Amino acid sequence: MRNLLLTLSVLFCCNILFAQHTGGKQDVGKISGRVTDAASHDPLEYATITVLDSFSNKTITGSTSAKDGHFTVEDISAGRYRVTIECIGYKPATLSGIEVTKNGNTTLKNILLYKEAQSLAEVTVTARPKLVENKIDKMIFNAEKDITSAGGVAADVLKKVPQVSIDVDGNVQLAGNGGIRFLINGRPSTAFGSDIADVLQSIPASQIKSIEVITNPGARYDAQGMGGIINIILKSSKAKGYNGNLSLTAGTRAENGSFNFNARKDNFSVNAFVGGNARLKVNTPYTSARNSIDTVSKTTATLLQDGNTNVKRKGAEAGLGIDWTWKKYNSIAASVNYNMYGVENGGAVNQLQQLFDANSNPLANIATLNNRNTKNNFHGTDIALNYKRTFARDDQELSLSANTSLGHSHINANNLQYAMPQDSLMSGTMNTNPGKEYQTQIALDYSQPIAKKVMLGLGLKTTFLDIASDADVLGYYPVQKAYYYDSSLSNNLDYHQKVYAAYAELSFPVAHLFDVKVGSRYERTETSSYYSNAQKQVATPAYGTFVPSIFLSKQIGERQHVKLSYSKRIERPDYGDLNPFINTSDPKNITAGNPYLKPEIGHRVEAGYSYDFGKGNSVSLTAFYRHNMNDIQPYVTYYPSLQVGDTTYYNVSVSTRENVGVEDNTGVNIFADVFPVSKLEFRSNLSFYHRKIDNQIDVGQSRTSFNYRINANVTYEFASTLTAEFFGNFNSARNEVQGKYPSFATYSFAVRKMFWNKKGSLALSANNPFSEYVTQRTELYGSNFTTTSIRKIPYRSVSLNFTWKFGSLVFKKEKEKEGQGDDNGGI
Repeated sequence: MRNLLLTLSVLFCCNILFAQHTGGKQDVGKISGRVTDAASHDPLEYATITVLDSFSNKTITGSTSAKDGHFTVEDISAGRYRVTIECIGYKPATLSGIEVTKNGNTTLKNILLYKEAQSLAEVTVTARPKLVENKIDKMIFNAEKDITSAGGVAADVLKKVPQVSIDVDGNVQLAGNGGIRFLINGRPSTAFGSDIADVLQSIPASQIKSIEVITNPGARYDAQGMGGIINIILKSSKAKGYNGNLSLTAGTRAENGSFNFNARKDNFSVNAFVGGNARLKVNTPYTSARNSIDTVSKTTATLLQDGNTNVKRKGAEAGLGIDWTWKKYNSIAASVNYNMYGVENGGAVNQLQQLFDANSNPLANIATLNNRNTKNNFHGTDIALNYKRTFARDDQELSLSANTSLGHSHINANNLQYAMPQDSLMSGTMNTNPGKEYQTQIALDYSQPIAKKVMLGLGLKTTFLDIASDADVLGYYPVQKAYYYDSSLSNNLDYHQKVYAAYAELSFPVAHLFDVKVGSRYERTETSSYYSNAQKQVATPAYGTFVPSIFLSKQIGERQHVKLSYSKRIERPDYGDLNPFINTSDPKNITAGNPYLKPEIGHRVEAGYSYDFGKGNSVSLTAFYRHNMNDIQPYVTYYPSLQVGDTTYYNVSVSTRENVGVEDNTGVNIFADVFPVSKLEFRSNLSFYHRKIDNQIDVGQSRTSFNYRINANVTYEFASTLTAEFFGNFNSARNEVQGKYPSFATYSFAVRKMFWNKKGSLALSANNPFSEYVTQRTELYGSNFTTTSIRKIPYRSVSLNFTWKFGSLVFKKEKEKEGQGDDNGGI
């Protein structure tokens, strides 16, 4: 309630300031309007508006259009003017005889710009495209303009995105937080509820158009995602005509391909794509040493492991989408996407277990060999239907959408443990874990202009999530030399979650000082669950979450922009966190889910500044503070002996996820994109943040650390058809609640040659060509154990990518059909 009153108070005060503003100069006026595409009626951003004197033809002043196509040119002396509107790829428009009066606002009608009539092969763009665009509430990385990620996968693209870091295992963090809400084309997918690292390894980079990063989402967005939102936009086009692209990659570590086709005629368009990816098998050698203490028996134990793990991946996706505009104000969009991925890993591990008494005298020396194999297969279908109703009044819009995601997974995890040196089978398990995750969202959104630059947004959303998991485990009995059902390790999960949400947000200016967007979102969460192996079923009470947000922004001239924002976020555990399946493929290092996790709550404040130097040169600075409660992190517990049903495990560690306590992060991110000369581009991203973790599980073991990430990208254009690029990245060691994860450095080279009038290209890429492995040293520690492990991860790779773009886009204005009536009717 206190947060609600605070938000309403801010809103009330801002409205008073807005109402009391009486304007600035009294002897001048202004011109305003909106620029849109004549064919699609989509707003045009960055259109140039120039005001010229009608008599002398001298340029008086000017401006550019915003994201929604609107523009305002202020401080114009009373008189008669000529206005020109220009945008790259469009025919310029000129309006003559525009009268400006004292204290008046001359509002121009909706200005339609027509694209140049030309085929795709004839399009020549002379403006320098931006790889990274900073918007008021998000950042956009235009992946299709990147070279070194060509032929790679989604994880390779994300490495380039400011504030995003990915370790060598594919784990993603946004501004130092791994609780990220991943979306595809703005919609959730059950694929991300399984293993995000595996999903990002299965999407070809050639299929990605752009990646949107929202570190501080507003009230319109779901509150889920502590670190923010990453939205992967797949390639599509709404231009009339047809076009598409084909991409094929062959490499030493990965092979992939994708095909995309778009077609549009009149008010109907269709988009189809198919893609696939294979990550070839690689072997990862590793060693591990764990020292532990049993305070009860006053003994110490050492576990030495030496082995290798081999991993291979595969993935595929396909989709079909349609878009139909009916009677100008009505549009329907529908899509269906299918995706699948599979991961298989196995290997052999030599284990030596040594036990010592309090005087360091040896008590036992046990050698074993563990062979293990795990297969994880997932396939899912995402279905989306959206209806949008626009109105004669600009920016008034009603949207109704329904999205359903159906995911199915199947895990097989087997291990065989042999006593050495006699090489006799002493134990083993065969685990089967099928699961399903269904999610449906229904949303209603409405936006209403109230006054000039004042916009109200309202919405309702309901989310239904259903998770089912069955784990059947067979245990090996040496005496019978046979496998039997193990009821103590077998379990099943039945989980249901409903989230009901409503939001309201208001955008308005405060005098000429700054622009404000203030919003509130309320989410009520209801859950019911059943865990077969729980001693007692505990009902989870429903809870409500109030999520306020506020954004302040100020445009200083045409080149500088500052912003300040606050938002509250929630991280609900996903399927991978909750799944109670106990993986004993390595009996000394067991993994399991935690069905009793509480949601994590976070608060984030962010300040940003950006400066555009012109000609593609820009710099941006972002500072943030984040406070998380019920912080969810991986947690390892050591047991001298652990009873799981009828089975006893000795000298074993169990890794799961826990609510470890409170976490505070304070950091800054600096991004710069400069062109020292016209053909040379230098891009760099620097991230620094301080982390403090208050460990409430193991009191007294809190952690503080300083973390940083530095990357640099250099691109040189030898000719209009020949470009080379270098990308280097360094991540400092990452400190978590129980240990230190290693630093790592990666680098890549690429060269791209375009041909066939720039419709075809070949790109040769190399990752870490001078070193075969990235060596990772990890240190974990708890109250009664320390573990040091060293892995040598194969990282060197070479790939060759071929891309072909085809099609013919028509931008000519269509003639009105004979006898066609008014097309401004309603539904």
